[in-house]
Amino acid sequence: MRDGFGAKAALARVVRAEYHPPQHRLELEGRTLGRLTGGDPSLLRRINSAVVLHALRAADCATLTEITRVTGLSRPTVEGVVEDLIGAGLVVEQAADGSVARRQGRPARRYRFRAEAGHLLGLEIGSHRVAALLADLDGRVLGAQSREVDEAAPADERLDRLRGAVAELLRRAGVPRGSLRAVGVGTPGIVEADGTVRLGTALPEWTGLRLGERLSRSFKCPVLVENDANAAAVAEHWKGAATESDDVVFVLAGLSPGAGSLIGGRLHRGYGGAAGEIGALHLLGREVTPETLLSITDEPLHPLDEQAVAAVFAQAREGDQRARAAVDRFIQRLVHDVAALVLAVDPELVVVGGWAAGLDGVLEPLRDELARYCLRPPKVALSMLGEAAVATGALRLALDHVEEELFAVEATVTARR
Repeated sequence: MRDGFGAKAALARVVRAEYHPPQHRLELEGRTLGRLTGGDPSLLRRINSAVVLHALRAADCATLTEITRVTGLSRPTVEGVVEDLIGAGLVVEQAADGSVARRQGRPARRYRFRAEAGHLLGLEIGSHRVAALLADLDGRVLGAQSREVDEAAPADERLDRLRGAVAELLRRAGVPRGSLRAVGVGTPGIVEADGTVRLGTALPEWTGLRLGERLSRSFKCPVLVENDANAAAVAEHWKGAATESDDVVFVLAGLSPGAGSLIGGRLHRGYGGAAGEIGALHLLGREVTPETLLSITDEPLHPLDEQAVAAVFAQAREGDQRARAAVDRFIQRLVHDVAALVLAVDPELVVVGGWAAGLDGVLEPLRDELARYCLRPPKVALSMLGEAAVATGALRLALDHVEEELFAVEATVTARR
């Protein structure tokens, strides 16, 4: 059962609706959704529909009497809303359980939210791979697919690989493309509200790419594009290491680290979407580049890619002193960058993800450095989602969009303002 619901008591803590003429004030899980003047019956019907649908989604199933009691709506209103929702394909009458002995008389009709009425995609576009997650309208993951891609692949090839992964995922799951209600995408770079990558140095031909527009040609539903570290921060808050914290910094630790921040439970992008670009701090007086930090010779590391860096880390684990010194320099650079962001944001928790999260001893140096520089050092944890973090966050982005449409939720973690 969703959220441990047991019919009556469970429904009772989901929705509260009050009518105070001439205004209609709706609260959903403690959040005010809107105010309605007495002369706006169409909006009233939409709000009533959202309240009923939210109550049904929170329970395995419910009777009209239970929905009426929980929502505070009249029985005729609930009956009319449920009938409309059935017509829209979002609600269905639940078949009676034949294994349960019937009481005398006809059993009450029960209804449930049809999570299978639509589907969502969460997509990740990375340097070495593209990945896709498929979920229903409850956010329950139904399948995953990934494909390797060359780091130097041009934009068209990278997008073709992504489309291929999506096609294979939908085929294997037996889900028609027309069933998709929203697609979320996580990508490196500074992303504008329309899905254009304003600056993206991690991938070839990425700066200036109208990514949202390009991907929209493949789908008949909204496509929402987000920076990869931002998406991962949302994912950890949803299903990972940050489920109990609303002020969080997620560090996507790589060659050029990036970070995503939640402030008060909401994603913070900054004015132009560039918040958290800590990999650029060397431009502000820390001129030592990753190529120099990770070099085990007298020359900068070239080519600077994850394979070359992995070789340096492997040599460090085997005891090579120059490699150990290189890894120490890299970790110190990372923790100083993170400390700068922590000083500005004052998060409760810092979550470290990305391939650098697997480094031996990354947490203790980070804790020590934050304790040294910060007035109130935050907690530090490794990502619980690993390489699935970005795609999972992109999926949450799509789910938030659909929830705004279905439940008229005023504000979500990922909503753009």
